[in-house]
Amino acid sequence: YLIVRKMKATQPGYQSGQTWLGLSPLPFRITALIGTVGGVVYALLAYSAFVYAPAAHGSVLLPGLLPLTTALLSVWLLKERLSAGRITGLAMILAGAVLVGGVSIFNAAFGADSAGKTYIGDALFVCASSCWAFYAVTCRKNALGAVHATIAVVVFCVVTFIPAYGLLVWAGVLHSKLASAPWSEIIFHTVWQGGASVVISGITFTKMVEYFGPVRSTMLTAVVPGLSALGAVLFLGEPLYWNLIAGLLLVTLGLVVGVRASTKPAALPSAAKA
Repeated sequence: YLIVRKMKATQPGYQSGQTWLGLSPLPFRITALIGTVGGVVYALLAYSAFVYAPAAHGSVLLPGLLPLTTALLSVWLLKERLSAGRITGLAMILAGAVLVGGVSIFNAAFGADSAGKTYIGDALFVCASSCWAFYAVTCRKNALGAVHATIAVVVFCVVTFIPAYGLLVWAGVLHSKLASAPWSEIIFHTVWQGGASVVISGITFTKMVEYFGPVRSTMLTAVVPGLSALGAVLFLGEPLYWNLIAGLLLVTLGLVVGVRASTKPAALPSAAKA
């Protein structure tokens, strides 16, 4: 709120009316685009995936596949060219993801997975990763500032998702345990998910995309799969099977190879420069 107040007083976009509802610093079209894909849909897919698949799978597939999905979208939308080193790193990332998601599909098909639902979570993780990749590429293509893009996503989610969710809960379509949740959990997730995860990481990640381009920025997340998988083992008691360990090693090594191959920042596309 304070950032929006300051921007209204200093930014020409607010003064000229090139905003949405006087809250988002971006026009409605781009606010709705990045807010839907990078905010509402991404969150719904990612959090729903954890219902079906363990956190260790998410630690590999969500950040691990991000460089691959971002690279494919960058080649398509930004006309970027991938070096041999990047292609090698992306191939290793794909192999690691197949080891994680492919085994769960095999187990579900042949009865080794008693629940038979892990592959659904893995598929949702892949879709969520693709949504965040599209957000990163869209920010780069439209030369969006980090603060502007983050505020736009937050505003869109608050204006659209929260009222819709509240209405569906009130109508009995959805079941919510929010009323029975302890205040300590509500406050923790408000601060962590709303502040650290959305605002801080959203601004810093989008700032990286401004400087390094979407492909190199997503490859710099090499530390995420290892830390997440380790956290799942230490705090959630999840086992690390051979395919998860192998997939984690391949994804992490592929990210490192890709980062080392990305020695030059990607150039802005001509449309964004204009």
